Amino acid sequence: MLKFLSKVRIEFNALDPRTAACMEFLAQCNARKAKESNPACQLQVQRRTDDHPPEIKVTFVNGVEQVFDAASTSAQSIREMILEKGQYLETEQMFRDNNETWPVMIPEEEINQSFPGTKLVYTDDGICYDMVITVGCAWISGLRGHRKCHM
Repeated sequence: MLKFLSKVRIEFNALDPRTAACMEFLAQCNARKAKESNPACQLQVQRRTDDHPPEIKVTFVNGVEQVFDAASTSAQSIREMILEKGQYLETEQMFRDNNETWPVMIPEEEINQSFPGTKLVYTDDGICYDMVITVGCAWISGLRGHRKCHM
């Protein structure tokens, strides 16, 4: 998680009962594996004495800052959001390193095209799905999301 961050600032009042996410996130940041992933990441802890809600401020390696309300967001949710954004940054960097444009723009007409190996399937309630046939299973996608069906 820290490999995507250049700075983490955790602010909380130790007497505030809403600090659980801050304490858990601080423990995750102090874990050996996290520190080894990015030793250059600055970790700052600000103990407050006022009623300011606990918050976690992170700065990504590209300079973008994000503030999380730690009173209403769990440490696990914050971690997942950081990992998701970090994977996005890795993908963006991979494209830029290979002189590809980012973001990738797919023309609308290509999005709506079917491709070989698909079959349109209509359900009883009239919803159309694209069924991608592969060996041993089928992937069904449509308005209801994605579902893997074993055959």
